[in-house]
Amino acid sequence: MESRKFLRLLLIFVSAALVLSLFTWVHLPSVPPAAVPGLFGCAASSPRCTSKKRFQLIKNGPKPTSGRRHESDAPHHPLDPLTVQEFNKVRGILRSHQLFKSSPYALHSVVLEEPEKSLVQKWRKGDPLFPRKAAVVARVKRQTYVLTVDISTGGVAVQKVNHISGYPVMTIEDMTSATSAPLSNADFNRTIIERGVDLKDLACLPISLGWFGKKEENRRLIKVQCYSMEGTANFYMRPIEGLTVLVDMDSKDVVEISDKGRNIPLPKADNTDYRYSALKVSETKMVNPISIEQPKGPSFAVEDEHFVKWANWEFHLKPDPRAGVIISRARVRDPDSGEIRNVMYKGFTSELFVPYMDPTDAWYFKTYMDAGEYGFGLQAMSLDPLNDCPRNAHYMDGVFAAGDGTPYVQSNMICVFERYAGDIGWRHSESPITGMEIREARPKVTLVVRMAASVANYDYIVDWEFQTDGLIKVKVGLSGILMVKGTSYANMNQMPGQKNLYGTLLSENIIGVIHDHYVTFYLDMDIDGSDNSFVKVDIKKQVTSPGESPRRSYLKAVRNVAKTEKDAQIHFKLYDPSEFHVINPNKKTRVGNPVGYKVVPAGTAASLLDHDDPPQKRGAFTNNQIWVTPYNQSEQWAGGLFVYQSQGEDTLAVWSDRDRPIENKDIVLWYTLGFHHVPCQEDFPIMPTVSSSFDLKPVNFFESNPILRVPPNVERDLPVCKPAADA
Repeated sequence: MESRKFLRLLLIFVSAALVLSLFTWVHLPSVPPAAVPGLFGCAASSPRCTSKKRFQLIKNGPKPTSGRRHESDAPHHPLDPLTVQEFNKVRGILRSHQLFKSSPYALHSVVLEEPEKSLVQKWRKGDPLFPRKAAVVARVKRQTYVLTVDISTGGVAVQKVNHISGYPVMTIEDMTSATSAPLSNADFNRTIIERGVDLKDLACLPISLGWFGKKEENRRLIKVQCYSMEGTANFYMRPIEGLTVLVDMDSKDVVEISDKGRNIPLPKADNTDYRYSALKVSETKMVNPISIEQPKGPSFAVEDEHFVKWANWEFHLKPDPRAGVIISRARVRDPDSGEIRNVMYKGFTSELFVPYMDPTDAWYFKTYMDAGEYGFGLQAMSLDPLNDCPRNAHYMDGVFAAGDGTPYVQSNMICVFERYAGDIGWRHSESPITGMEIREARPKVTLVVRMAASVANYDYIVDWEFQTDGLIKVKVGLSGILMVKGTSYANMNQMPGQKNLYGTLLSENIIGVIHDHYVTFYLDMDIDGSDNSFVKVDIKKQVTSPGESPRRSYLKAVRNVAKTEKDAQIHFKLYDPSEFHVINPNKKTRVGNPVGYKVVPAGTAASLLDHDDPPQKRGAFTNNQIWVTPYNQSEQWAGGLFVYQSQGEDTLAVWSDRDRPIENKDIVLWYTLGFHHVPCQEDFPIMPTVSSSFDLKPVNFFESNPILRVPPNVERDLPVCKPAADA
């Protein structure tokens, strides 16, 4: 797709006093423009932008690229997301409610209000569903409300929010209107022209501003920074450095314009485009095409749109506008008893914290909370078959609500597929000296649930990978485009002394700024039931007594059961190693070990920011890599329910400091994957994917190796594919 045509699905076309067309980039998810009122902000006179066309998709039924239509969707499971019909009912109920009748309003979140956990655990397929309710976060007259809407009765319970700081996740309309606001300001337009940028080439980003003091309180603010699209689709590499516009999101007024980069040139467009169609490449490929073929089809099934069954696993899967993907009721079949056993009640991405390490005027506030500010699921893009996901993948659409409650479709938001990469499930070959000719090996095939979100420049790939041995691997991949800073320097030999660049010179006049990524996961582990305990298994050096052994030292495992939350605040230490188990103390194996799972850490970068630094106060959930809290349905978002401009008084760190009992209780484990990113030239103009992961691994959960009886591959069972030339 041509760059300008592609960008028109993402940019606002705004009518201005000038005769020129103005484009502004907005932080948009992959939704058809017609699905969201106001999303495709054309000039009023544009024939492309009539309200009839704008609403055509919903009126005629959502048309996702997966081929599914959603008008007749119905829930089958208590955790199934709201359907198109239910969204429309909620919208109608709210429009007739007294709170919304006479005032403009915005719905910032409309999702299923999940039934109580104990009820869901008892529910079986074929049982009647519990009353369906919607949890709604709305703003009316600059006030935030939390509502529960009973879809069948039409009842509405309203709670006004006053006691904590912060605002809800931005709507798409918030972001589009914020980026168009500067264009109505004559000083801004004049500054752009003076910087040598044609207004028709302008692209602007809505940037959350964190919280840095009282002057930012009592109004929703956002900062806008702009780029030049001239000569490239990769406008991120052409920042108009130092120009920042402060906008009031409710009034749409420009509060302040800061321009402190007039001496910094606009980086050139040369070599910034990353599209295959724009690159000069030879037709010779580095590797031959490869594909995993499944003539008998995949081994998994998706029942009733959201319930996945594969090998010895089953779980509920749904898209979510804030978390992206939610895995629920994950259970595995025991190979000995045949029993289906509980492992995890619910798991999802709770928050992403991305602080940039530049304290200067145009950068200090860039400390994003991608889930709580922008909506991680709202930024999910349609996955590209054969490139994002292999053949035989199953695709799942998301159905979400726009700011006025109108439902729209996020097509192909999630894919599910089987992976075989030549890995080995288990093996052993016996040495010839034993006289036994034994060579046993088993292939490893896994099931992957994948989502990819493009939060402006950065792309996140989140995989939940299920293995037949009971292990769950959670992996995050980072790709996309760096957020860069313009500079007057074109070469490192121009640097005076030890001047602080706050990053790496990637190309002429472009600095990749150092930053961190922290991805915090909510993991409601239910190991054979809800009452679990957290055990820290310390690996300690033991010194032998004189004459006891030729050895002078060895290692010993010392188990410590956490009594309260503070016992389970874990900060990793390389030379003080531990294992971290969630066990069911009420159920033992045949030989008397408590059944459990353990967290196998990776991606262990820790925040080095001062705990009193305002961004770290808001991101205090990254002060530890592991936390354990008692289950509380209201404590699911590590940065708090209302993250935007919050001051950090409703975070995981605050909850955990209550030091509540957690031994033999229904507990939730929180794990944070961390990345330090010092950019390098290989990250330009687009980054190769860097990934890290952690595992949830059985520990004394099974009586023995659960894949012991898996048969080996034999030639006759495998498909034989001929090269295209021989076909």
